[in-house]
Amino acid sequence: MTLQRFDLVVLGAGPAGLAAAIEAGRLGRRVCVVERERELGGAGLNTGTIPSKTLRETALHYSGALQRGLYGVDFALKRERIPVERFMVRKEQVLASEHELLRRELHDRRVQVVHGNGCFLDAHTVEVRGGPSPSPKAADPLRLAAEHVLVATGSSPRRPPGFPFEDPDVVDSDTILALDRIPESMTVVGGGVIGCEYASIFGALGVPVTLIEEKREILGFLDDEITRILRERMQRLGVRFLFEDAVERVIDEPGPGVGVVTRKGQKFRAGKLLVAAGRTGNVVGIGLETIGVKVDDKQRIVVDDRFRTSVPSVLAAGDVLGFPGLASTSMEQGRLAMQCLFGACDHAELARVLPYGLYTIPEVGTIGVTEKEAREKHLDAVVGRAWYRENARGQIVGDVFGLLKLVVDRRTRKLLGVHIVGERATELVHLGQAVMELGGTADYLARSVMNFPTLSVLYKRAALNALGAIESTTATA
Repeated sequence: MTLQRFDLVVLGAGPAGLAAAIEAGRLGRRVCVVERERELGGAGLNTGTIPSKTLRETALHYSGALQRGLYGVDFALKRERIPVERFMVRKEQVLASEHELLRRELHDRRVQVVHGNGCFLDAHTVEVRGGPSPSPKAADPLRLAAEHVLVATGSSPRRPPGFPFEDPDVVDSDTILALDRIPESMTVVGGGVIGCEYASIFGALGVPVTLIEEKREILGFLDDEITRILRERMQRLGVRFLFEDAVERVIDEPGPGVGVVTRKGQKFRAGKLLVAAGRTGNVVGIGLETIGVKVDDKQRIVVDDRFRTSVPSVLAAGDVLGFPGLASTSMEQGRLAMQCLFGACDHAELARVLPYGLYTIPEVGTIGVTEKEAREKHLDAVVGRAWYRENARGQIVGDVFGLLKLVVDRRTRKLLGVHIVGERATELVHLGQAVMELGGTADYLARSVMNFPTLSVLYKRAALNALGAIESTTATA
């Protein structure tokens, strides 16, 4: 059996693992990445972030959901006229391009890639078996030795008991990408990010969607006002919400479609049932227990501020750490872990505040404290609002429902939070992020000269609105 030696072995070629491998290669280390799937990129590239966002843009293109009636013509496309192959073609094009870019970058950094299932033999040795690689040696066990090993095996959709996932009409966020047809209707279980994104995508295509959520509202971490606007817009797309309810049992009868009965006694049937019940870290079956890596009761690997586990030679990054479980933070965790490991920094420190982007229809971008959190924390804060309908660019692109909202400290005038729902929200949030990171104030935004007409001008209007609230209360004090 061949033993190959490296400075670093990375288990998992998702956002965290690839970022770490590329950074370690840039720092001159000899790196090997072990990936169990045929394609590199992990869930972020193959089954999550990139595919779902590409499908969103495809749905908007085919349905004309944002342009219906905007130019005097109804661009709506009947669902029956959209072949599923045509719906998926853009996704495949984007994935092919991204895979090629990854292969090129790994080649440039001299990172070796091995396909198969990696498992720890000891704290410095990984054995790789099987895997989908076309290599004729794929079935031969391979041993990799390294000074350090990074665990970046990512996460998988959680599959709660009681759902017959063997039925092709019962899907999760992975298997939904292998649709055999655009369904005539859909039931979505779970009002989190994944559930809401897919509900709005299929709603835009004219598919009647019923979303079942156990809590009183979707997306409880968002600002309440932003959530309300998003929910109302999704309802206009044809999404029906059942709150404070859950699936009691699934009626898996012969023929297409799946029926469900809820705890409140509602019974209905849909062409597809999407179970969006969150994700769980891939920590089983890789030998962590063999070498003594500490995992908490939620199956998350425990690390210190340098991403080191309880075993000195083993590090971890990405979804296996749990919250926040974003592709963006996973990439930065992988990069920072290598910076610390190879002496470029003393400790890893992510940004103080992290942005979130939801690719629902409409988009949501958010960072920092919400209005409700400001009240609960007894912060002396004011709110500034700017509506898309009062912005020239908003009128031009046809978004008259969007909102940009600032939470501002009354005394220092610094930005505490930025919350946006509407066109380009996931892009716009980064302007607020930069101001917050640099300790900027609403005054800075109010006096900034911004291109016109642009959606960025919403920041100026919201800042002026917040400053007006500060000045009015000061005058009456």
